[in-house]
Amino acid sequence: MATPAATFIWLDTALARTEAPALLLQTLNADLLSHDSATLTLERWCGAYGMASPAKVTAERVRGPAHALPADLRAQLGIGADAPVAYRRVALRCGGRTLSEAENGYVPARLTAAMNRTLETPDVAFGKVVQPLHFRRHTLSAELLWSPLPAGWERAATLPADRSGPLAMPHRLLPHRAMLLDGDGRPYSALIETYAEQVLAFDPPRASPCRCTRVRDRYRLASPRATKLRLAFLSKPRQRTLVKPHSRFTSAKTCSTRARIP
Repeated sequence: MATPAATFIWLDTALARTEAPALLLQTLNADLLSHDSATLTLERWCGAYGMASPAKVTAERVRGPAHALPADLRAQLGIGADAPVAYRRVALRCGGRTLSEAENGYVPARLTAAMNRTLETPDVAFGKVVQPLHFRRHTLSAELLWSPLPAGWERAATLPADRSGPLAMPHRLLPHRAMLLDGDGRPYSALIETYAEQVLAFDPPRASPCRCTRVRDRYRLASPRATKLRLAFLSKPRQRTLVKPHSRFTSAKTCSTRARIP
């Protein structure tokens, strides 16, 4: 049984406001874009940040009426308006936390009978069930919905000042729409995923000399323009390892004055 980590609160500091959207969400987004299985990506994320031991993601069925698959996603699947589509809505959880909520419309005829039976079982992640199809993921859209920083903050002469109290985060942070394709390139599943604030439910980074300015400098490389230029590269099917969090930012060495210039 997984042992959940303790509850952590991000304080509303300059470091937290730059770290959360600038590095962590950008890193998670890039990792999701560069890997085919969101479930396995979230397991690596949980393990890297010590959110549970062992880090295991389960799919908890969300009860409720089935939602009609949007016409554009039916078109992406290459099926007509009357073609049978199975609907699955789950919360992907790790360490007692809901990391994402996913709606999945899939074509049962394009899966094996054994896979369809397994998918009727609660707490089974879709990505693990269909692994034998050697699937790849094609992302249709990805959007960061939240930023606690004003536009252009990375070009400002000074960083935002600390504020008292916890850093307020919305529940919905990062929505993705994607298709899953089998080894022959035939789509069989349309996904609507929303990654929640609980993906950041771990021990916040501690302030160290110049950490905020280093975060700002790295954010410039992950700015919307730079991100847009490399999205096509990141979304290509390829095997990539998860970037070890904060590995380049744990040094306590004092920065030079030149390093502080925006």
